[in-house]
Amino acid sequence: MIEVTDATFEKDVLDLSETVPVVIDLWAPWCAPCRTLGPMIEKVIDETEGRVALAKVNVDENPAISQAFRVQSIPAVFAIKDRKIVDSFVGALPEQQIRAWVEKLAPIHSPADLLAESSDEESLLNALELDPGHVGAIAKLASLKIDSGDYEAALELISRVPENDELRQLAAKARLLSKDISFSSQDEVEARLDGLLDFVRDDDQARKEYLDLLATFDPADPKVAQYRKALTSRLF
Repeated sequence: MIEVTDATFEKDVLDLSETVPVVIDLWAPWCAPCRTLGPMIEKVIDETEGRVALAKVNVDENPAISQAFRVQSIPAVFAIKDRKIVDSFVGALPEQQIRAWVEKLAPIHSPADLLAESSDEESLLNALELDPGHVGAIAKLASLKIDSGDYEAALELISRVPENDELRQLAAKARLLSKDISFSSQDEVEARLDGLLDFVRDDDQARKEYLDLLATFDPADPKVAQYRKALTSRLF
């Protein structure tokens, strides 16, 4: 735990946050909820064994920090990572909620997690031996299988776990490439989508290809909503 002042904030919080997440507890001696929260948050962060640091700020003695965080009531708790606020809460939470909040800042990595950080097939297979449903390892291994042309193996891997956006994109890519469907530019993809619209109502294969092509887009791309609306208008 570090007692931080206006003068030491840059070094003790911002610089340190480039190495580990820093939790800032803004408190005051007269604040009863602060006296309740303080020992709990110190205990929880001690349990991280250095994965998270704690900085305590007496707001009465350090008005510049309070103003910088626009503190209106205390206790106020902020998490800083890479010099940016990544999370916060106000008030004295129960210890269980504090622990869950802190654990999100620096989750413990299992042996499978560490193996899944690699990009070689052997490490990824070892990760899946330890955790057969490790989504990260499955995504990386499926991507390797797609690159090597083993589309069936990629799809089998993806089928083991519930799809997320990344896995949905990989599955779509594998299905398209297995049918020798590929395009060199986004304009070509959009032209193909436009051309398929005339067939999606009565042709199951055209509809599947349309959905797979759409899955290759960034989910945040506004064109996804446009093409989904166009598809709906042709189907209903």
